[in-house]
Amino acid sequence: MRKNILILSASPRKGGNSGLLCDQFRKGAQEAGHAVDKIRIAEKAINYCTGCGFCFEKKQCAQQDDMAEILDKMVAADVIVMATPVYFYTMCGQMKTLIDRTCPVYTLLPDKELYFILAAADGNKQVLERTVEGFRGFANCLENAREMGVVYGANAWNMGDIKESPAMAQAYEFGKNA
Repeated sequence: MRKNILILSASPRKGGNSGLLCDQFRKGAQEAGHAVDKIRIAEKAINYCTGCGFCFEKKQCAQQDDMAEILDKMVAADVIVMATPVYFYTMCGQMKTLIDRTCPVYTLLPDKELYFILAAADGNKQVLERTVEGFRGFANCLENAREMGVVYGANAWNMGDIKESPAMAQAYEFGKNA
């Protein structure tokens, strides 16, 4: 069955390690015949959530920025891939800001398949679980969300280090089998 896959890449560096893992996921998914859209969050204007409550009644955000387009794509997706570089043992600010801004539609995201991709200088998988738990906290707010896999791109400090990692093949396989 052809799926609609949305990849949300939070790397602020074009060609960064988590972005390269996203590209591998996309390659596998496209080869499997899925429709794939990758969004580089750093290229979008996404303001912080102000907690104004407008979205509770209107199911849309009062702010006029690029987040409305992203929310529409999240609602339409069958599969959402969330990728982040790990900074100080947690997701980067760009990803957290995006998650906070899903408030208008998180109840409209039932039955999503979720993949999480991390790239970090640290090689300790236990330490990287802190970031995964942040993603799982978001997933727990979605009705019937299913975590399908986590790519741990560890030991990748410099741009491109991830190319030598088994995480590249894992991301490709996750995409191919999505």
